[in-house]
Amino acid sequence: MEQLLNELQTRFGVSEPRRKRNNLAFVRCDRTWAVDLLIHLRDREGYTHLVFLTAVDIIEQGVFRLTYLLHNYETRSDIGVEVEIERDSAVMESIHQMWAQAGTYQRELKEMFGIDFPGSPRVDEPFVLESWDDIPPMRREFDTKAYSEARYVPREGRVTHDTTEHMSVKLYPEEDA
Repeated sequence: MEQLLNELQTRFGVSEPRRKRNNLAFVRCDRTWAVDLLIHLRDREGYTHLVFLTAVDIIEQGVFRLTYLLHNYETRSDIGVEVEIERDSAVMESIHQMWAQAGTYQRELKEMFGIDFPGSPRVDEPFVLESWDDIPPMRREFDTKAYSEARYVPREGRVTHDTTEHMSVKLYPEEDA
């Protein structure tokens, strides 16, 4: 794995190589090199299985961090490729032609975060949130509580508890007496 990480730094300019275990590492890659790096890992290094594609909203830095996790069956190892894209223009090249299941992940990321993957099949069709008319719900500025209060009528019998106090009573009732 060490040799591979060194090669990726030299060839693709990856940064921050981090080994989590002997068979798991993560690297950061500039978005312009991301697809080339994924193709290299698949075709030359044997990372033929796309385990998942996910995103994290780092609102403080104004970016989304996409993570592509790939698996190599021969070496039983995984490598994660992290790519940061701007929140304001959240567009990333599609990889559906490399892994068919990527289209599903990309549809989900479009719906939940608003990240576009032009050319990805059915990317503009609703995935889970049919008739959704608000900002994507996984963006950090989405206010779940305000959305719920505006959409759902309060029902009798629902009570809000202070979490710390409630758990203290539930977990340690004898101390409350």
